[in-house]
Amino acid sequence: MIRAVFTDVDGTLLNAERQLSARTIHAIRAIAEKATVVLASSRMPAAMRHLQAELNIGQHPLICYNGGYVIAGGQNGTVFASHTIPLDVCSGIVEQGNALPIHISLYHADDWYAKSPDQWTEREERITKAAAQYRPFDEVLQGWERSRVGAHKIMCMGEAGHIAKFYDWLMASYGARIHIYKSRPTYLELATKEVSKATGMHLLLGKVGVAVKDAMAFGDNYNDVEMLREAGIGVAVGNAVQEAIEAANEITATGKEDGVAQSLERHFGLTWLV
Repeated sequence: MIRAVFTDVDGTLLNAERQLSARTIHAIRAIAEKATVVLASSRMPAAMRHLQAELNIGQHPLICYNGGYVIAGGQNGTVFASHTIPLDVCSGIVEQGNALPIHISLYHADDWYAKSPDQWTEREERITKAAAQYRPFDEVLQGWERSRVGAHKIMCMGEAGHIAKFYDWLMASYGARIHIYKSRPTYLELATKEVSKATGMHLLLGKVGVAVKDAMAFGDNYNDVEMLREAGIGVAVGNAVQEAIEAANEITATGKEDGVAQSLERHFGLTWLV
């Protein structure tokens, strides 16, 4: 019996317009009383709460920042896990990023910091419906030093050639200490090595008392591979990378074709009437 469902957001749950389709909303609302439904993403909490509200799962937990920040449902939900990139690594990345035409965003909990508005922040704000705060990074890092924290995520955006160069530098400098994930040729997402969506999944399964064999997971990209492999039923959407497809037990339709909803309908016996 499926008692918990974990799903990636971008490329998996959302449609071509990066929104929740009526079919997806119907399917998840229909199962939400039977199973805990967890959004598992590299996004910050604020970029997922509006999706939770549409799905009527606002009291269900969230896996944010690829497992770096795992929280209970609700605006002020209990923090179950918080793992950040060490401050010296954050400082080194910011310093090197200033030498290239690279946009850097720093994330901690529900705070997103950027140096100034540009095409990258505007695009992310439009996609995620979250708002950046504009502050000098020296000020942000000094505040984190006083609080003894670091970044839950660092995102680097820029032209593909600059991102490729920065990726090589990051791997040589910090590859042993952080996850360096190229989500697209123009995007790099950085997180601490000790976590993944799978670690977040196992943590929450323990909290809700559900065995991993009774968990279902959906994903499309490299950061979903462990979660797909370790869930009782791992489902890759049709647009998934080969590594995710190989890790999954099943393949469903693409995200643009409501693949998550189609799979939930089959497994839970739901009917969708157009």
